[in-house]
Parts: sequence; structure tokens; C-alpha cells
Amino acid sequence: MPTSHPHAGKPAQTEHLIDTRKLIDAYHATPGGTQACRAISFGTSGHRGSSLDGSFNECHVIAIAQAVCDYRRQHHILGPVIVGKDTHLLSEPAQRNVIEVLAANDVTVQLQKDDGYTPTPVVSHAILAHNRYYKDRADGIILTPSHNPPQDGGIKYNPPNGGPADSEATGWIESRANALMTTHQSDIRRIEYPRALALPHVQQLDLGQPYIDDLVNVIDMDAIRAANLKIGVAPLGGASLHYWKSIAARYGLHLEIIHPTVDPTFSFMPLDHDGKIRMDCSSPYAMAGLVAHADRYTIAWGNDPDADRHGIVTPNVGLMNPNHYLAVALHYLATHRPSWPIGAAIGKTLVTSHLLDTIAADLERKVFETPVGFKWFAAGLFDGSLCFAGEESAGASLLKKDGGTWTTDKDGIVMGLLAAEITAVTGKNPGTYHQELVARYGAPDYVRIDLPIEARAREALKHLDGSRVQLSALGDEPILARQRSATGNGADIGGIKVVTENGWFAARPSGTEDMCKLYAESFKGPRHLETLVKQAKMVVDNALENPWG
Repeated sequence: MPTSHPHAGKPAQTEHLIDTRKLIDAYHATPGGTQACRAISFGTSGHRGSSLDGSFNECHVIAIAQAVCDYRRQHHILGPVIVGKDTHLLSEPAQRNVIEVLAANDVTVQLQKDDGYTPTPVVSHAILAHNRYYKDRADGIILTPSHNPPQDGGIKYNPPNGGPADSEATGWIESRANALMTTHQSDIRRIEYPRALALPHVQQLDLGQPYIDDLVNVIDMDAIRAANLKIGVAPLGGASLHYWKSIAARYGLHLEIIHPTVDPTFSFMPLDHDGKIRMDCSSPYAMAGLVAHADRYTIAWGNDPDADRHGIVTPNVGLMNPNHYLAVALHYLATHRPSWPIGAAIGKTLVTSHLLDTIAADLERKVFETPVGFKWFAAGLFDGSLCFAGEESAGASLLKKDGGTWTTDKDGIVMGLLAAEITAVTGKNPGTYHQELVARYGAPDYVRIDLPIEARAREALKHLDGSRVQLSALGDEPILARQRSATGNGADIGGIKVVTENGWFAARPSGTEDMCKLYAESFKGPRHLETLVKQAKMVVDNALENPWG
């Protein structure tokens, strides 16, 4: 089982904090010219990196922004680009660069007024709201590396369906951006930022208020207010901070914000499992500050910097495992949303707990299982063929109460408020609710481990074939399936999943690091889970010839 750094969960010290000036200077510097910039690579959620190692710099951002403009022209997307940013230090200059390029390309830009922050789900909501009423379709660009450390930056593109771009779109944008960054630099159009802001097609709006006003259509805000719950929220210094203040005022909630400040060094964060500052609201180490005071609140939660993830905290359980909360959310929603389409399915990634499959079957809901990445759910949430979708890394979204589309990207704000609704309506917090579910459906043990892997083995793991799994049994049970593709949409999973009656493991390479992500789950207890993990490591080791180096 995974081990943690000796300082995990402890307060960050001075030596752990970023040098803000050095980070910004490195972002704007391009040693040796733009051709020296490292190649752009889109993972499951856009391009991420750090200016300190030359993987996220001004040259990357302006090239990606121009590539998006070229992509929009090719696909006749003529509406505004909704541009959002989170509170990572590099998100600010990156947003400026994006606006410089969009404005020079005569693209209408909409961004939060007063240089404000915009959570990912708010951008998704704004795209969908525009496209509901206007023929010229909107799309979006979000400057965020999600929960990554403070030195990182990120940029992702959301097409007109409001969700993360699919592989075809990101592949095209990545290829075009790399060409622009090297051999076609003269094709990048750009004007100075002050001049861009003064243009009539660069519009500064309040993107947040329509989202906040619309919350009543997806969550039972009246029930939460009537229950007078004492709510704790940890925005982790992110873009949701001011939203929680406005939500509490708008709906009369008894809500307390933990660390109500924005600090680009994130100095208030406890260190994560590996001794780094990481704003991961699903990590018990990163969430240690809120968990330590869980008994002060009826229900509490945290969000990562762009608020697309959630971490639910209850007095009796502490920080809930993301799989446990997804199971609770699924069961509650399927039994408390009578207007949802009867035929709408439940979306889950193939590394999300099989407990969701068991609950869905009992509630007569089909399961749509996909590879890792929320992009696979966007179309289903858009057309209503999915009523709820979630992934083990603490991301989820759902339909409105009337069955209409809410967001097609992950929404950590709504998933936090859903925890409050569940508590208010049932009288049970999600931790207690989960205990009742496992008493009925079984209590699986689940683990995810990140293992360093050599670059050559990382690429080989992506194409690992089931025939290389030299086992007839896993954990003393016959193997039922060796999956190279997802059962829901047939898409390649970029790794392998091995399934038995009471357990499974999956192995896939990280999209951005030389890491093997190993997942396993057992319905037969922790010792059986240990056996699954041991055999999984052996399978990967034998198939890839010592991938651990």
C-alpha cells in the first residue's frame, strides 16, 4: 500500500513556497527563442506545466490561443470565447496573453469583470447559457492547472457543448500550436493588453451571478436554508472563494469559509502525500486543516483552485473517499429527482468503484463506463442521455432538477451543495448515508497508487495488450475480462483493466508525468486488495520488462 512523506499533512514551511518573481520572470523569458520551448502536450485536462522547467511559458499560451482561433474558424464557431482563470500565479499572465491573441483575431471575448476569477463550472454554465439563446455558438478557454502545485500553470479548451474538449479537438489544437510555436510563428496575431481591453469585442461581465441565481434549479436550496445547517467550506485559496460568499448571502446559508484569502504561494496549505503543496481537495493531507475541525460543522467540503472538484467532510467520517461520496450522490439523486429521464444512464470512468454499478443496477439505471477523463461525459450531459456522471478523482456533474442540462464539465460547487441537500432532506450526512449503503450493497476496499515509471515503459503501458497478462486467476478468482477498451463507448483506455467476480485492477500511464497509475478494488476485504495490488504490479512488471527502472 502507498506510503506518505514524513511531513505530509503538516504546515508548509518557507522552503516549500514558490519564489513568485522568479516564476513570473521565467514565464515571460524564452531562452534561446521560441523554438527552445518544450513541446505542447494535452493531457486529460488541457496542457499543464511550469515556467521553471520551460513547459508552461508565454510561448506556449499564445500558440495555443492562436490555434484555438484557427480551430474556431475551421469549425465555424462565431460566438464569444468565455475566458476564465483560477488563482494560480501563472493564470493571470496567461489570461492576459490569451486575450491579446483573441482580440487580435477579432474574436469576441467575455471575461469576469474587475479582473475576477472564474471557476471551471461557471465557464461551462456560461457557454451553455449563451448557446441556448444565440445562433452564434460560444466556447471557452480556462487558465488553470486544477489542483497542481503553485508553480504550475494550465490552459484548457471547452467547445460549444460546454465540456472538456475531446481528443480530436485537443489533438488538432496541440498539433497546430506546436507548429505555430516553431515553424509558423509569424501566423500568431497579437496586440498589447491595454489596447485589447479597450476594444468593443472584449467584454467584461459578471459571469458569476447568472450561475449563482440558477443554482436553485439544480439544488434544493430552500431545504438547505430551512435546515439551518452549519456549513464549512475550504476553497483552498481558489476561484470559488468569492462565489461562496455570494452564495451564502443569496440563499441565506449559515456558511463559514476556512482561509478566506487568495495567496499565490498557497502558504496556508498543509503538505500533500509527497511533501509538496498541492490543492487537492480529495487528499486527506491537503485537507487536514478542515478535517481537524470537522466536528464544528454539520457538513463541510473543499474545492480545488478552479472548483471543478469536491472533497466532502463529515463529523463522523472526516474526509470521504471520493468513490464513497459518488455512491451516495448516485443513490440519493436516483431516488430524489422524479423528473429526470427514465432512460438516462449513469456515467462513470472504468477506474471508479464498482459499487456504483451495483447501486445503478438495483435502481434500474444503465451504466455508461468510459476511459479516464470527464470529456467522455460532456455529450451525454449535454443531450440528457446521462443524468449523473462522476470519476474517482472527485469530479462530477448532474442534470437540473427538471432534467435539463446544468454543466457539462465537473462542478465542485454543486457537488458540495448537494452534500448539504442530502443532509437537510434525509437527516443523514453523506458519511452516515454511505454506511447504510455498504450495509446493503457490500463494502469494497479501493486504492489508487502512483508509481514512478521509466519513459519507455510509460509509452508501452499505454498499448499493453490483454494477451500479455499471464494469469488465469486474480486473487484466487477466475479472470472474467481483460479490457483494453471501455465497456460504455468502446474507446481505448490507454492501459489495461483485469476483472474478476469480486475484484479488479487497472493500470494506465499518467498523461503528464512518468508515472504508472495503479487502481484496485476488492469486495472481499483489505487482505484480498493487497493480493490484487501485488499481482497487478507483477503483471505490469512482467509485461513491460521491469518498468520501474
